[in-house]
Amino acid sequence: MVENNAPILVGVDGSELSIDALRYANELATAMDAPLRVVTAWENPVLGLYFPHHPYDWDPKAKAAEVLETSIARAFDDAPPEGLIHDLLEGPAAKMLIEESKRSRMLVLGTRGAGGFARLVLGSVSATCAEHAHCSVMLVRPAMEEKHEDLPAESE
Repeated sequence: MVENNAPILVGVDGSELSIDALRYANELATAMDAPLRVVTAWENPVLGLYFPHHPYDWDPKAKAAEVLETSIARAFDDAPPEGLIHDLLEGPAAKMLIEESKRSRMLVLGTRGAGGFARLVLGSVSATCAEHAHCSVMLVRPAMEEKHEDLPAESE
């Protein structure tokens, strides 16, 4: 059983929906008098024998830290809530979020992230977490006008 002071956990990847999820998680944390913990997961990809080092000295951990800080700044207009906890997690996003959900009251995620298949209704990380998390999961969806932007206008 999770303690009463367990945080509301939110994963951000810099996408608009993850920033919306962060704002919503803050509202939940305030209403539940719970800490708010925002995380970004990162991996050090193996590029194989042809590229043993990252091109141009690319640093995935530094990039993840930038995504985390930028997401917090955008969500809260450079004024994050008092007591906000933020962390970088090394490993695959879904795996890390599921592990961290063991110590969380709730996990909040956007339904689509910054991955390559932006048109998917439910992203692979959010789908995996919804199925395997150890706490309740709330998925933040796009606004209705965004979801139906490709539909033809009704004729009169």
